[in-house]
Amino acid sequence: MKHANKLLLVVDDFEGARQLYTELLSKEGFRVVFAGDGQEGVHKANELQPDAILMDLSLPLMNGWEATRHLKANEKTRQIPVVMLSAHDLDGTRSLLEEAGFDGMLTKPWSPQEMVAEITRVLELRHPSEMIPPASDQQGPR
Repeated sequence: MKHANKLLLVVDDFEGARQLYTELLSKEGFRVVFAGDGQEGVHKANELQPDAILMDLSLPLMNGWEATRHLKANEKTRQIPVVMLSAHDLDGTRSLLEEAGFDGMLTKPWSPQEMVAEITRVLELRHPSEMIPPASDQQGPR
């Protein structure tokens, strides 16, 4: 599978969303772990070093904006791509998303294909050589 063994941290306080993400992303070969608030998300990112993070903006204890700022300010987690998840259309605030450190965004409603495509896009930013199959040498050694 294309995404086998890629670990995703999903930070979302809504149980229904977590179940949906698990079902969808597991089918694509991702391993999925969760955090229910921003503080837990920052802690788990430090501990687990996921390949990417899906971050809801509206979270208890520490919102997604602040959690992402913490992650991007930390040497240990700054390289982890963070995709913003929101039910609000934030097209007018794309520059604010970038300033906060978000590497991608998904606004509801999104299709499963859109979610996987955005995750794949940010993973390619972090691990480009892992996502592109090696070119085969058809002619063999000379």
